[in-house]
Amino acid sequence: MAHNVLKTIALASGVSTTLLMAGFSSQAFAMSPFQASYQFSYNGKNLGSATRTLSKSGNNWTYVFAAKAGGMASATETSRFSFNNGQVLSNNFSRHSKILVHNNTMSINFNAGAKTINTKKDDKARSFAWKSGVLDELNAELQLREDLKASGLKSSYAIADAKEVEARRFVKQGSEKVKTSYGTFDTIKVVMKHDKPNRDTIFWLAPKLDYAPVKVTHQDGKTSYGLLLTGYKGATN
Repeated sequence: MAHNVLKTIALASGVSTTLLMAGFSSQAFAMSPFQASYQFSYNGKNLGSATRTLSKSGNNWTYVFAAKAGGMASATETSRFSFNNGQVLSNNFSRHSKILVHNNTMSINFNAGAKTINTKKDDKARSFAWKSGVLDELNAELQLREDLKASGLKSSYAIADAKEVEARRFVKQGSEKVKTSYGTFDTIKVVMKHDKPNRDTIFWLAPKLDYAPVKVTHQDGKTSYGLLLTGYKGATN
């Protein structure tokens, strides 16, 4: 079970938010720093907590997802990027996860000058061609938010992982009210499309909180995880 919990915590960061503007009239915010906290659950049981934190220094942005499941497992993902004319420009991404005394790491470096993307997962290094607009699994959320505030989602997004750059799609499935310990929110429900059957990732995004996710669920066969908002500091509408 510990191994599955670790994978679940890492997945919870992933492209863990997608934002759709529809059905709500709201002011479009410029991207701004924020922090959100969550209750983390695994197969319906509350096991720990998680945070998302976006900060900036000049035009250097840092986005961090961190989660803990008691003293058994933890994971941290960090995306560093710049932002220009509504476009996220990826610089580097890292992930560190731990189960008891076992550690796993992954990194991605986006080298626009050399036109390469270099990755390393544990001891396995890879290099493949750089493409304009390639995102990582964490800053993709922020690019989607900005696109939705402007002209809407693209048909697909190029996202790098340890092995390749692949196109991913996000589809709106209406609106819902979501009750959390921090309050009840009108949300946009968005599904990330997976190629594998019996696998679903769903996000509930609150325009009132600048489209921050208030709820995330992931189902993979008989395994599931969930995030539910417990606190938020940042732009509101």
